Amino acid sequence: MTPQMVLTIGGEALTLLLMISMPVLGVVLAVGLLVSIFQAVTQIHEATLAFVPKLVAAMLVFAIAGPWMLSTLVDYIRRTLEAIPGIVG
Repeated sequence: MTPQMVLTIGGEALTLLLMISMPVLGVVLAVGLLVSIFQAVTQIHEATLAFVPKLVAAMLVFAIAGPWMLSTLVDYIRRTLEAIPGIVG
């Protein structure tokens, strides 16, 4: 196993991590921004008002994009495990 192979596998893993996490992080960021604007306009500063909408949005994204996330991750793990004999040998 060469250092180039290690960097390639690590780069693929980081790219996959970003690709899988971006839908959830993007939606939660947008919902958090909207809730913050709502709290600033109405001057209601309740902790649950900031937490619950983000939690609901994250659960909706997982419900919608979860199968895609899981299949992408399983495909990467399968490819990595199948490549072990070629890397070692």
